[in-house]
Amino acid sequence: MTALQEMGRRAKAAARELAAAGELREKALFAMAGAVEDSEQEILSANRLDLEQAERDGMSAPLMDRLALSPDRVRGMADGIRSVAAQADPVGQVVSGFLRPNGLKIEKVRVPIGVIGMIYEARPNVTADAAALCLKAGNAVILRGGKEALRSNQALAGAMRGALEACGLNPDCVQLVGDTSRDSAVEMMRLTGYLDVLIPRGGQGLIRSVVENSRVPVIQTGAGNCHVYVDDSADVGMAAEIIFNAKTSRPSVCNAIETILVHRDIAQRALPAIQKRLDEKHVELRGCERTRAILGDGIVPATEDDWAAEYLDYILAVRVVDSMDEAIRHIARYSTGHSEVIVTDSYENARRFTAAVDAAAVYVNASTRFTDGGEFGLGAEIGISTQKLHARGPMGAFELTSFKFIVTGSGQIR
Repeated sequence: MTALQEMGRRAKAAARELAAAGELREKALFAMAGAVEDSEQEILSANRLDLEQAERDGMSAPLMDRLALSPDRVRGMADGIRSVAAQADPVGQVVSGFLRPNGLKIEKVRVPIGVIGMIYEARPNVTADAAALCLKAGNAVILRGGKEALRSNQALAGAMRGALEACGLNPDCVQLVGDTSRDSAVEMMRLTGYLDVLIPRGGQGLIRSVVENSRVPVIQTGAGNCHVYVDDSADVGMAAEIIFNAKTSRPSVCNAIETILVHRDIAQRALPAIQKRLDEKHVELRGCERTRAILGDGIVPATEDDWAAEYLDYILAVRVVDSMDEAIRHIARYSTGHSEVIVTDSYENARRFTAAVDAAAVYVNASTRFTDGGEFGLGAEIGISTQKLHARGPMGAFELTSFKFIVTGSGQIR
């Protein structure tokens, strides 16, 4: 038995205990939040070592931001765990119930999935969020983070496992894979019989690799080629502010935008205002020929690859379109199904856009940066599902459950 198979065996045993733990899970979550806060200095010290190594390795500034922790971010993780703890318990919830003519009482009831595997990159907050949400939904979790955040993840996982044990729960409910080599990721993809589902969270390369190679069922998350369409009726000031926020507040995250589409009838007014705002953060614009004709030859010519790119950086593709229908066709071709925006003063155009655009979140006059479990009131998220089966959008505890039918009779036979 390999080390990962042994972790899987222990996780399955822990998951059986968790399913019946009830109020003890809530108590353990509050204890985990306290343990994260109490371990703040250890976590930040570990994170500093990770950041120093990442700098030596030449990690980009936006990715360094993903990796970096601060006292506020550590407290934010603890608050997220508490928010999850305070939510209604999804386990055992009766979704529907009915009585058959033969007297059978049939109830559809939420149950834990079992053991969840997570493969993710340099974001230590995923360690806390995933552990909290899996525990809330009665699942054990095996976490395999990236090498860039290994020390940070070890400090976080150690604090949370200690809290679980102190509360009388099996600490193997939360396990962290110490081997961050490609081999460990490949083995997790093949860990059938131990993992019930595998969730990748990171860049397009990671997600594509897991989706294409995993033998374990996968919930696809994260890659975000998100668009803002500026309609011909849009308020230009509003459009500029939404685009500025959606691109520059944290360009390294999946809910940041990568392309703006501007209706030709407003482009002469809107593009200079948008560029002026983005210049404050030195955002590089890569534009179509009509964009360059308005903003000048200083704009980098856009290529076909730019329309499909998830830059995760201060770079934005810009295209002038003849109509909303053309914008919708562009989004349908290049979108990853994450988050899409229309800025408009037209109710009819808003209605048409939200009906026609196929994405996990479709916004009218608001930033894509709200596509987030905390902002949606879920406390935290284990990822943002961009697929359509089982879960879609920010995934909270309720999305980490399955169902079973409980049938109660009085001797009926068929």
